[in-house]
Amino acid sequence: MFRPEEMVKIEVITLNRYKDALLTYLHEKGAVEIRELDVKVAQRDSPNEYHRKAASYSITISRLVDFLKAYKKGGKGGIKEFIFPPEKAKRKYRYQGIEKLIKDVENFLAQVEPEVKAVEGKITSLQTEIERIKADMAILELLSSLNIDVSYLRSTDMLEIVVGTVDRNKFKPLVEEIQKATGGRTVVVSKEFKDKILAVFVFLKSDYEKANPILAKYSLERIEIPEGEGTPRELIGEYEEKLRAKEEELEETKKEAEVLAERYYDDVVFYQELMENERDKSTVLPMLARTNMTFALSGWLPRANVPEVLEGIKRITDNKAYINIREPSREELDDIPIKLKNPGWARPFEMLTEMYGVPKYDEIDPTPIITFTYSFFFGFMLTDFMYGLIIAIIAALLVKGHKKFNDGTYKFSYTLLVSSFFTMIMGAIFGSYFGNALDLAGFTVPRVWDTFKDALVVLQLALAIGLAHLFTGYTIGFIVKLKNGDKKGALLDQLSWMLIILGIVAFVLGSGSPSGSMAAKALFGVGLVLFAIGEIVNNGGLAALLIISDFFGFVGSWLSYARLMALALATAGIAMVINILVQMIWGIKFLYLGPIIGIILFIGGQLFSVAINALGAFVHSLRLQYVEFFGTFYSGEGKPFEPFKAKREVSELEFEA
Repeated sequence: MFRPEEMVKIEVITLNRYKDALLTYLHEKGAVEIRELDVKVAQRDSPNEYHRKAASYSITISRLVDFLKAYKKGGKGGIKEFIFPPEKAKRKYRYQGIEKLIKDVENFLAQVEPEVKAVEGKITSLQTEIERIKADMAILELLSSLNIDVSYLRSTDMLEIVVGTVDRNKFKPLVEEIQKATGGRTVVVSKEFKDKILAVFVFLKSDYEKANPILAKYSLERIEIPEGEGTPRELIGEYEEKLRAKEEELEETKKEAEVLAERYYDDVVFYQELMENERDKSTVLPMLARTNMTFALSGWLPRANVPEVLEGIKRITDNKAYINIREPSREELDDIPIKLKNPGWARPFEMLTEMYGVPKYDEIDPTPIITFTYSFFFGFMLTDFMYGLIIAIIAALLVKGHKKFNDGTYKFSYTLLVSSFFTMIMGAIFGSYFGNALDLAGFTVPRVWDTFKDALVVLQLALAIGLAHLFTGYTIGFIVKLKNGDKKGALLDQLSWMLIILGIVAFVLGSGSPSGSMAAKALFGVGLVLFAIGEIVNNGGLAALLIISDFFGFVGSWLSYARLMALALATAGIAMVINILVQMIWGIKFLYLGPIIGIILFIGGQLFSVAINALGAFVHSLRLQYVEFFGTFYSGEGKPFEPFKAKREVSELEFEA
C-alpha cells in the first residue's frame, strides 16, 4: 500500500527450439512486460510464415464473426442481463505448437468458410437486387405522370431520347438553347414537380452531340429507364411481384444464415480468439535478439512473481537457459513500468488514479488516500440520505453482477457504492431526505446543521477540509522528496506551504490569545520566507512576479474547496424546488389529478435530481483530487505495467512444453 509493486529486470537466453513454447508460457502467465533488446552482436527476430498466417486468418475469421453475429439469436438482454451478465463458457484447446494450431484453423476454415461465404454472397446479391428494384420502382413512379409506354422513352437507331429532371428556373432557357442549337429539330415533353421539371428530349442522332453539352451545362439529372414494356403503372405492378419474390428469397436465405450462426458462431469466435492471441504473441518477436542457435529476451517482472516464473522458464527450457534477475538501477527509475498494489478495499479506486496517470517508481501511490477523500467529497456534495440509498442499491446490484469479471463497470460501481455510504452519513447529518420532503410532510427531522440556515458554517467546514486536504498533499510531497534525496525541494517547495497552512490554522484556533497569535504569525512568516527563497532559487529574475502568482494560486486552490458547500446547496435547492412544486400540485382534487401528477412529478423529479447532482459530485470530486490535491505532490508520469498477456474470454489453453 502507498507504493507500487516492486519490479525487477529479467533477462533470458535460451535455444531457438524453445522459443514458441517459452513465449506461449509467458503469454498465458501474463506476468512479464517484454522490452526491446538493444544489442549489436545479434540480429532482430521476426515473425515466420506461421505468424503471418495467424495474422491473415485472424482477419478472415473476424469477417466471418461479423457476418454470423448479425444472424445469431442472442439472449434476452435488457436491464437484468446488464446488471447480471452471464459468464461466457470457455472451451479448452490443447496447444501443441503454432504449426499444429495453424493446421487446425485451416481445416476448420476449409469446412466453414465456403458455406458462410456462399450464404453471405447470396444475401449481398439479393439485397443489391432488391435495392435496384426499389430504385426502378421509384423511377417508374416518377414517370407515371407521363402515362406513356416506357419503351418509347428508350433511344432507337435514328433517335436519341434523354429523360431527366432539371430545376424549374433553368428549364425554359435550356429548351430555348436546345432548340436554337438543333434548328428546332427537338421534341420536348415535360411535367412539373414542385421545384423540378421532368422532361423528355427527343433528338436526331446527328443533333445529339450539339445538345449534350447544353444538357450538362444546365445540370440535367438523367434518369435510366427501367426494363420492360407498358405504362409505368403497369410495370410497377410487375416490379412489385419481383420485389416480393426477392424479399421472400432473402428471408429464406437469412434463415439459412441463422442456421449457420447457430451451428458455427461459437466455433468461429473460439478460433478468432486463438488467432488473435497468436497475432498478439508475434508482436514481441521484433523485440527479441537471436543468433542461429539462440534467442534472448528482456523485460520487467513483479518481484512477487519471480519464483513462479523462474520455475516455469526452467521447466519449459529443460533447464537449458541463462536467466538473470537484477534490481533496477538508478538510471532506470523512469523506465520501470508501474503496477499498482493495494488492498482489496482500495483496488477498484485504482481506476481513478490510472485515469490521471500512475505514479513514478519513487513516488507515493495516492489510491488509498483518494479512496477516502474522493468518497467523502462525493458524499459531502450530494448530501442526501435517500439519494445515497438509491445510488447504493443500484451500485450494490452492479457490484454483485460484475464482480466476477472485475471490469470497468464493477470498479466504477464499487466507487459509487463506497461514496453512497458517505452520502447517507452526510444526509443524516444535514437532515436531508429527498431534500426537505419530510419537513414539508410535517415530520420532525433531527439534524446537526441545516444546509440553508447554516450555509456559512458549511462553507467554513468546506474550507477547513480543504486546508487539511492540501496539508496532507504537501506533507506527502515533503516525505517523498526527502526520501529521494531532494532536500532542497522538500524544504522550499513542500515545507514552506506546510508552515503557511499551519500558520493559518493556528491563527484561526488561537485568534483569541496573544500567544496563539504570535505562534500563528511565526509559522506563517517562516513559511512565507521559505516560499520566497524557493521562488528565487527556482525562477531567478522572474521570482518577483511568480511569488505573487503562485501565492494567489494557492489561495485559489484553497477557495476551490468551496465547491463542497456550493454543490451541497445545489442538491438541496433542486430537491426543495421539486418538493414545493409537488406541494402546489397536490391540492388539486379534481379526479385525484393532484396526487397522481404530484407522485409522478416527485418520483421523476427526484430521480432527475439524483442523476444530475451525482454527475456533478462525481466530476467535482475528481477535480479536487486531480487539480488541487495531486498538484501538491503528484506527477502521475509513470509508465503503466503492460504485461505480455493473452486475452481469454471463450478459450482456455492446455499447454505442455
